Amino acid sequence: MTDAPQTETRTDWTREEIAALFDLPFTELVFRAAEVHRANHPANEVQLSTLLSIKTGGCAEDCGYCSQSASANSGVKATKLMDVQAVLQRAAQAADQGSTRFCMGAAWRNPKDRDMPAIIEMVKGVRDMGMETCMTLGMLTPEQADMLKEAGLDYYNHNIDTSPERYGEITTTRTMEDRLDTLSEVRRAGINVCSGGIVGMGETREDRVGFVHTLATLPDHPQSVPVNALVPVKGTVLGDMLADTPLAKIDDVEFVRTVAVARITMPHSMVRLSAGRESMSEMTQAMCFMAGANSIFTGDKLLTAPNAGDDTDAAMFARLGLKAMAISETQAQMDASRMPKGCVKMEAAE
Repeated sequence: MTDAPQTETRTDWTREEIAALFDLPFTELVFRAAEVHRANHPANEVQLSTLLSIKTGGCAEDCGYCSQSASANSGVKATKLMDVQAVLQRAAQAADQGSTRFCMGAAWRNPKDRDMPAIIEMVKGVRDMGMETCMTLGMLTPEQADMLKEAGLDYYNHNIDTSPERYGEITTTRTMEDRLDTLSEVRRAGINVCSGGIVGMGETREDRVGFVHTLATLPDHPQSVPVNALVPVKGTVLGDMLADTPLAKIDDVEFVRTVAVARITMPHSMVRLSAGRESMSEMTQAMCFMAGANSIFTGDKLLTAPNAGDDTDAAMFARLGLKAMAISETQAQMDASRMPKGCVKMEAAE
């Protein structure tokens, strides 16, 4: 271990190094992650983000975790794309609640060109409110990526979900390479990348190593890395599987380990606690913040899943002494994530 925490970005992590981090004693791992976090981000500050489903259900993909898949028997009804003004009204409400980033998600395999004008107006309208903008629309063509960039989109979310080895067990309607190609297109267009995944899908620790390794060895680290805990939904492949094999669900300590390893390997990224927080104890979330998480989705709903809610989060922040990050601070974090690559190494074990 070096004397100082890692402040430069590496994209040459090996799986063996990442596995060694996961294997550290829990308190040692969290301590190291906290050091890296404080060397690169403001301590005790967390960004508040809001996620809205702008087009729900009926997705042609067969992702085993998703209640919006047309192949799921989850009871989620398909809707059309929301009206632009209705989306902007929800964005204004989110801003009033303290959110500095507004994320919009559509249950598509890929957007159709006829939907792009409305999408562009949503991006422009939210930016005019002074908020960061994020979209997740599925796979993009080069022309669509350029349109989003021209509109001023700050972030594009496209999660890799899990390890390359397990990806085919989670989704069969696209490949990991399809995911990585979209991320490459987003980077080419000059849009910040938001990419993470879901843990607690019955995967092994080796899969979690592969998941982090894939992100940490991209040409540029994602500026935002959401870490989701699976919310099992009845009628989905994974929801039904976990109902029969509850021991497959990830435990809180392993979840915190995943957050900590993401923080150490991607020191300048925003690491976001995403889905699954409503079932986490306040102390588990506190440990995640200690381990380097510095962004959450707030509000009562994440797409179709329940979430903790603004009042609950405000009370938690008050008890933990956390401060909601201001928009100027989130911009500074975005700029820091673009720092040149370095070769400083933080060893995984003594």
